[in-house]
Amino acid sequence: MNARKAFLLLIVLVVLALVVIACGPAATPTPQVIKETVVVTQVVEKPGEKVVETKIVEVEKVVTPTPQPEGPVTIAFWHAYNPVETEMLTKKVIPAFEEKYPNIKVEAQAVPYNEFRKKLLTAIAGGTAPDLIRSDIIWVPELADMGALVALDELMPDFDEYKDQVFPGPLSTNYWKGHYYGLPLDTNTRILMWNKEMYEAAGITEPPTTIDEFLAVCEKIKSLGEDKYCFADGGTYGWAVLPWIWSFGGSLTDPDMTTASGYVNSPATVAAYEFLKELLDKGYLHPGILGGGVDTSGGYAQDQIANLLEGPWMPAIFEAQYPDKEIQWALMPAGDGGSISVVGGEDIVMFQQSQHKEAAAEFIRFMLSPEVQLMMADVGQVPVRMDVTDEAVQKQPYFALFFEQLKTAKARLPHPNWPKIEDLLTSTGQAILRGEKGAQEALDELAPKIDSLLATD
Repeated sequence: MNARKAFLLLIVLVVLALVVIACGPAATPTPQVIKETVVVTQVVEKPGEKVVETKIVEVEKVVTPTPQPEGPVTIAFWHAYNPVETEMLTKKVIPAFEEKYPNIKVEAQAVPYNEFRKKLLTAIAGGTAPDLIRSDIIWVPELADMGALVALDELMPDFDEYKDQVFPGPLSTNYWKGHYYGLPLDTNTRILMWNKEMYEAAGITEPPTTIDEFLAVCEKIKSLGEDKYCFADGGTYGWAVLPWIWSFGGSLTDPDMTTASGYVNSPATVAAYEFLKELLDKGYLHPGILGGGVDTSGGYAQDQIANLLEGPWMPAIFEAQYPDKEIQWALMPAGDGGSISVVGGEDIVMFQQSQHKEAAAEFIRFMLSPEVQLMMADVGQVPVRMDVTDEAVQKQPYFALFFEQLKTAKARLPHPNWPKIEDLLTSTGQAILRGEKGAQEALDELAPKIDSLLATD
């Protein structure tokens, strides 16, 4: 064989070898030993009591890296982050993910919250659902019950690693009929945001700690002028009224969510609505709660509104829009039921219609990483990982008060029919505040309607 033929034969063999490699199965990733910091909680029995002790330990474990998907692929992620949060997502978080996973591109779409659910249901019906969404926690049972979501505890072999790192309360909002259909992405609650300048002008030195004190504050604030309001909120939906209902000692249903009769129309729940009606009639409560709209942030910044119930996203908004206005925080004023607020937050969920489930799962893992949780803490998002809370409070000291409120805060009904129940709750609240019906009459009429929805899932 001459040199030319030998050279040609060598080229053919090299090409064949490359073809075999390309067509053959992908190499199995090599297991790696990594160190991980975990939070361990245990109950220790001491004389006369049981004490829950929490400690942080470092453990070693063997993991097999998930192979990057063949690509490139594009996954769609819908969210309702506010503008400040969206800027963090699009300018820092997603670029960091795409740098780590160059075969995966993330197409993020901001959807206004009040349009989100309708747009999503339309997309599901049309077969055009996104791969992932940042879902309001109250939507997950409904979406899971209709079969739209992927059970992450079945798809992700490492699901328990994330499940064990997040707070149990937010995690529970993803559970429906035996499976977890998402993971918590961020959590929050509402606490009292009080206006120091208006308080001082009215001769008030401290925020109220009880509902009776809150009413006394409102009387003094109103003396500042007819265009001054003690409190404002955006409507009579659950997010707005439940802190008052629970703090008065009321509720919507029994603990097992089997009946509303005797609960939503109980004396304590009636008293909460009568209290809000009194605030409105005396001019303490901004009439925007009736649906006319109110710029709560602007009213607070311009010393027109003395109190709001707000969340941890507000400092970032004020820093961008009202840098000269300082925010003051306090716990929800306590009534007969205590100081009880509402658990909020969002979960990240994946849709069955996704054509790139493994790529979408990688984005979920990335969003739940300590690094990203702390990046989003910079713009007011409260982390869901237990192992980053101390660092989060160092970044945002006011988080400490939100964590305190979360000890007693309650979740809205984790039931597939909650959106329908909330619609009824909203319209009933409007009828009461507009004086169309008395609180007892309106809530007596509401109870059997909710009973019917609780019996259907």
